[in-house]
Amino acid sequence: MKQKFTVLFDLDGTLIDTAPDLITAHNHVMKKFGYPTKTLGELKNAVGKGAKAMMSKANGQWKWFDEKIQNEMTDEFLSFYGKNIYNKSTLINGVKDFLNWCKNEKISMAVCTNKTEHLAVDLLKKIGIYDYFEYVAGYNTFDYCKPDPRHLTTVIEILNGDLEKSIMIGDSETDANSAKAANIPMILLKYGYTEKKSDEIYHNHLIKDFVGIEKIISDYL
Repeated sequence: MKQKFTVLFDLDGTLIDTAPDLITAHNHVMKKFGYPTKTLGELKNAVGKGAKAMMSKANGQWKWFDEKIQNEMTDEFLSFYGKNIYNKSTLINGVKDFLNWCKNEKISMAVCTNKTEHLAVDLLKKIGIYDYFEYVAGYNTFDYCKPDPRHLTTVIEILNGDLEKSIMIGDSETDANSAKAANIPMILLKYGYTEKKSDEIYHNHLIKDFVGIEKIISDYL
């Protein structure tokens, strides 16, 4: 039996503002390895791209570090962040109400994130929304991840969903490019973890938070 409708969510910057805790982990690593720390404003646009991208942006070019140091810094980042994943992170405004609405409408929900799967699951549990989702796919869940459209299409298939009855909600060009390649509609959050302007990113709908998003989804049901 096909699902009624499927909503796929990005995690960082979409469901949860994780930037403060990611920046804290980044600066912990920088201090430990003798590099300058950065402010939230300086690095926010890079936090959705993973630990290596953050450290690369912060210090010019990642190739400055040899592979051994890269791996040591990344391991340290993931270790520290895993222990401090839910200190300052908060739900984006309106998320809980929207998740409840989807649940009442019997809409299938899943997370497609480029965060490591176990970290994504841990954060979703600690912030109290894990049980809303039927599936959580991290960057290491499959042999591919966003912007590869299979990150989305495989999850829809696992949920026994239908591409023509699915939508992606995200905050960056990575989310948008995967949705576009998968040929599913895209809802874009305005102030996400990206350096691009909203009009430069593929989307069908533009929102500032989740308040009132039910009206958009209703048109697809």
